[in-house]
Amino acid sequence: MARHGDNERKGLFRRLQGDLPIERRFFRDAASREGIDEQAVLDTIRALLREGTIRKFGAVLKHQKAGITRNAMVVWAVPAERVEETGAMFASFREITHCYERHPSFEGRYNLFTMVHAGKGTIENLIAEIARRAGIFDYLVLHSEEEFKKSSMEYF
Repeated sequence: MARHGDNERKGLFRRLQGDLPIERRFFRDAASREGIDEQAVLDTIRALLREGTIRKFGAVLKHQKAGITRNAMVVWAVPAERVEETGAMFASFREITHCYERHPSFEGRYNLFTMVHAGKGTIENLIAEIARRAGIFDYLVLHSEEEFKKSSMEYF
């Protein structure tokens, strides 16, 4: 199935993009449900990883239950000539899960957006330390108050 038709790939995408059941041989069971063999599924997944269509497989942690009780979007005013370097530095923090440059900028100057996760008593100190290391002191912290929706995009 490494390059079979789009319908076979879309069927596999549908199986892989949602929550995966905890099964001893998930890929064998998924293959059976798609009417193909396990090796074909594994070969296709390897090809999709190689071509960059699938980035990774990973567990999704419910961060609140793990003690990561606060998150905030921080919007930074970064000079255009420093965006690449600053974005890479921000991305190196394990507490930052998202880091994007945005055009047009927010409020006419905040062009780099990060999502920062930490415990309740530590998030402000962490953001201040990130700002100090970056030498960027023009930023806004937008704390999350209530989560109305959080889901992964389903493409097929």
